[in-house]
Amino acid sequence: MNLKERTKKLKQDIPTVFLSLKDQDMPLLAKVLAMITIVYALSPIDLIPDIIPVLGYLDDIIILPFLLAMTIKLIPKNVWERNNNAAKDLWKDGKPKKWYYGIPIILIWTMILLFILKTLFLS
Repeated sequence: MNLKERTKKLKQDIPTVFLSLKDQDMPLLAKVLAMITIVYALSPIDLIPDIIPVLGYLDDIIILPFLLAMTIKLIPKNVWERNNNAAKDLWKDGKPKKWYYGIPIILIWTMILLFILKTLFLS
């Protein structure tokens, strides 16, 4: 499996892990690791900043797939299959069906950016 196929599979597995968090049949350890994985995947803050050449992207190439693999191993097969089928329904043509859920996040980041600009230029 080449890097492009792995990346595509990674993008498919993260929504399945997210949906598995809400499943009642998930063991506690799997839920905790799934929560860590989802937060790390969605977080704009990395353990190694992307500014550092080469090393900055290694955490995205190594840490996230490692967390995802460990989480998937802890999720029971029936839970994984059920949520994997549900996750496929969330996407249409490689994009989320309900993209507008990202609007609050965009607004928050816009407000933060405006606050920083106001602080820098109006002080």
